[in-house]
Order: sequence, then C-alpha cells, then structure tokens
Amino acid sequence: QVQLVESGGGLVQPGGSLRLSCAASGRAFSSYAMGWFRQAPGKEREFVLAISSSGGTIYYAGSVKGRFTISRDNAKNTVYLQMNSLKPEDTAVYYCAAAATLYSGSHQNEYDYWGQGTQVTVSS
Repeated sequence: QVQLVESGGGLVQPGGSLRLSCAASGRAFSSYAMGWFRQAPGKEREFVLAISSSGGTIYYAGSVKGRFTISRDNAKNTVYLQMNSLKPEDTAVYYCAAAATLYSGSHQNEYDYWGQGTQVTVSS
C-alpha cells in the first residue's frame, strides 16, 4: 500500500509559478513511477506529466510542454511538479498517482494509488 499526499496548491496570478509536492509513504517509493493529473471544474481528469521510477524517463502532455516539469527525490519519497507561466486554464485540482508498471504514462488505469488532490487556481 502507498499513501500519497499532495501539497503546494493555492492561488496564483497568470504568469506566475507554483511547485506542487507529493509525499509518499508505505512501500518502496523508488520502485514506482509517478504521475500528475488534473481535473478542472466540469471536465474529466487529464494527464499532465509522469516520471519513471528511476527518473530517467519523462512523459508529458503537450499542453504543458515547456511550462511544467516533473522531478523526484527518492531519498525524500517525494515527487514534484514545477509549474511556470501559469494560465487560467491550468486551474484545476491536481492529483499525484503511483504506478507499479508504466506503459504510456498517460492512462489513469495504469496507476495503482492516488492522492486526494490539491487545488490550483490561476486568476488575477
């Protein structure tokens, strides 16, 4: 069992930055690939970024390329989502997820564990 807790969300102005963290506890964090998804009001949850267990492979959605980055610190059992140049359309609840085996990285059903989410609001 893996427990995931996201933090770092909040209100930010357009063009600003936020860094989300996802702290994991339970079974060996370093053996899991990690992903970030988001769900905007009235929309389905969508893939944002994912990182392999070693950190050597990154999967990303085209909509965030060049603005968002993902990283992990296996010593701290934490994965990060750095979000720059934020836009109002980035407003959503952001979720982290853990996958024992990752294929495409972007399909929700690949992930075994999910956090509760953290709200990100981009507004002036």
